[in-house]
Amino acid sequence: MKIYLLGICCLLALSGLTKAEDEAVEIDGTVEEDLGKSTIGSKTDDETVEREEEAIKLDGLNVSQMKAMREAAEKHEYQAEVNRMMKLIINSLYRNKEIFLRELISNASDALDKIRFMSLTDPNVLSATSDLKVMIKPDKENHALHIIDTGIGMTRQDLVKNLGTIAKSGTSEFLAKMEEGETMSTDLIGQFGVGFYSSFLVADTVVVTSKHNDDEQYIWESDAGSFTVSKDPRGDTLGRGTQISLFMKEEAYDFLEEHTIKDLVVKYSQFINFPIHLWTSKTEKVEEPIEEDEKAEAKEGETDDDVKVEDEDDEKPKVRMVDKTVYDWEVMNDNKPIWLRAPKDVEQEDYNAFYKSFSKDTDEPLAHVHFSAEGEVTFRSILYVPKTAPYDLYQDYGKATDNIKMYVKRVFITDDFEEMMPKYLSFIKGVVDSDDLPLNVSRETLQQNKLLRVIKKKLVRKALDMLKKMSDEDYEKFYKEFGTNVKLGVMEDHSNRNRLAKLLRWQSSNSDEGLTSLTSYMERMKEKQDHIYFMTGTSRAECEKSPFVEKLLKKGYEVLYLVDPIDEYTVQNLPEFEGKKFQNAAKENLNLNESDKAKETMEVLGREFDTLLNGLKDKILSSGIEKAVLSTRLVGSPCALVASQYGHSGNMERIMKSQAYAKAGGADVSVQKKILELNPFHPLVKELNTLYKADPESESAKDLANSLYDTALLRSGYSLRDTTAFSDRMDKLLRRSFNVDADAQVEIPPELDEEEEAKAEDESAEESAEEDVAADEEAAPAEDAPAEEPAAESSEAPKDEL
Repeated sequence: MKIYLLGICCLLALSGLTKAEDEAVEIDGTVEEDLGKSTIGSKTDDETVEREEEAIKLDGLNVSQMKAMREAAEKHEYQAEVNRMMKLIINSLYRNKEIFLRELISNASDALDKIRFMSLTDPNVLSATSDLKVMIKPDKENHALHIIDTGIGMTRQDLVKNLGTIAKSGTSEFLAKMEEGETMSTDLIGQFGVGFYSSFLVADTVVVTSKHNDDEQYIWESDAGSFTVSKDPRGDTLGRGTQISLFMKEEAYDFLEEHTIKDLVVKYSQFINFPIHLWTSKTEKVEEPIEEDEKAEAKEGETDDDVKVEDEDDEKPKVRMVDKTVYDWEVMNDNKPIWLRAPKDVEQEDYNAFYKSFSKDTDEPLAHVHFSAEGEVTFRSILYVPKTAPYDLYQDYGKATDNIKMYVKRVFITDDFEEMMPKYLSFIKGVVDSDDLPLNVSRETLQQNKLLRVIKKKLVRKALDMLKKMSDEDYEKFYKEFGTNVKLGVMEDHSNRNRLAKLLRWQSSNSDEGLTSLTSYMERMKEKQDHIYFMTGTSRAECEKSPFVEKLLKKGYEVLYLVDPIDEYTVQNLPEFEGKKFQNAAKENLNLNESDKAKETMEVLGREFDTLLNGLKDKILSSGIEKAVLSTRLVGSPCALVASQYGHSGNMERIMKSQAYAKAGGADVSVQKKILELNPFHPLVKELNTLYKADPESESAKDLANSLYDTALLRSGYSLRDTTAFSDRMDKLLRRSFNVDADAQVEIPPELDEEEEAKAEDESAEESAEEDVAADEEAAPAEDAPAEEPAAESSEAPKDEL
């Protein structure tokens, strides 16, 4: 019986184990099924789509509500031409992805402008909210960026029409021109509001939530391939306005960073009429009460030595300072555009602060002009002159600068202008704001139309007027830094040549210090003076001592000293000033208004020196001069070399030879024969005339003529072509002057002549060697002959062996 009962118990136990195993199998199967659903490798295409839909979250909507909304949404497919348009927008028209934020803020500003304009006639349109602003909220957790405005908003029909249908009558033409690479016309571009679609440069999906006063709140969603429109199940959450939610691409996550958004707002939209708020975070120190458990632990750690006398302060609650992240809205565009205010309402400190804010210059500007222009195009502008010139101003001359900021309706468009300011005024800094300029699709560059040329013309005129009105002290500082730019302007800008000529400053014989203007020179001109006289050189001292200005200064004429390398080029491009032509004192045809009696005297002297003048031209100096004439401009100098009216002066020839790319020896500078002018009253010239008349083949006459020619080259600023011949002639003349024999040779003592000394040592060594050999030969016969034979044999033996 006991055995039977024991068997029954075993059977029951086995039955229980079998049931438990079955239950375990069921549990294991359930777990495996759940794991399979969450495993990436077992995902189906439908599950992938569902998970991607769940990844897009909107405030106030859970996953099921989002799914239900999408199922009930109206689905729209873009037309084929619109798809082509989207590809062009995303891939071609925008070179810089960061401009998407500028476009969206600009659109938000337009919406705010519209509702404000409507409120002027109907204040009730602001009943939902009268706070007109733009808000930007990054959501790093969901990789989303939200741009919200309280503007006019859009109805359902507006969403479909404005955001869903780009194609209009000119779409085919537009696409054809774009694909052919032609420039887009302004009128055609104006048919498309494609700035919104720059969102797809940085976002995979764009969701637009909008509420208009005349409709309910709707949601528009697109992935650039198609779009849907549905009623917002949350109801009216905006009150009025639009929220654009960009779900960013992975490579665009940087646009969710606070510092990136701040930089973009300051760069492009800091002068928008409406406040731009950014949802920012900052860390603050806050008090936090200490928990009782922490107090108890602290007490347990105390020792007898730590026991302190308790007082009433111990009964106060214990707190500690901790770091806490606080979120709040921060206004990004506190700087208001001062160019919109009347100049009389703006203080100098405001102008200086504004200049420093946009130019990043630490110094205050030297001058500024604030103006508005009306007529063919309307714009406002503020232009500044910096106090100091950039160190690379002339090294990168002609390079495009970013000194002029272009705004359209307070929206920054670009500072990449090559033609907004001429090259010589590239140092001018400022802003230009116009409501009349049309923009191209990307708003990155302006169409090259006549409006832009009109703006450029007015900016140049205002800039030159600003320079003209500067005080003498400030202009002196300006000219020290930017004087070369003014001279370059005379060469480059022929339409403003007369205005620029009034800004020129040069040193003058009238004053030992400071610079003078052409206007001041004109006021001091002598009666019957028909020319403005100038002299070029490397320094004032060189110009003052030049033989070309001797007679001018003696007769009281004022001479301008042009000592900068660019000066002579400048004057060549400025043929006259207020009816008076420029005359280079180093060139021919210098008219000094000589009297009739003086002219008669020169004619008599001309006949007396005729033989010498012809001999110099045809024989002695035929290779170096075009002709020889008697001079009326020389006083103390015997002669000078004068350039022809269109030839190179000594200063110009020196500049051309010193160019970085000039050929060695000035081979690329055309060799021009000069005019030799002789001073008939100088003793050396008289002596030369006497010598040549006595004997045209006289070596003394030739040497004197060549020496005078060489000194004339140096006096006139030219370089000697044969310095060795010049040195030999000077040596000959000096010997003759000091009665030194012309055939006398240089005698060097042997002890100072290293070569002679070395030669003597070599000769002495050779003589010593010869004496030693002779002595050995004399000593050889005295030796024993038989002893020599074995030596000879022994010397031959190795040869035989070899």
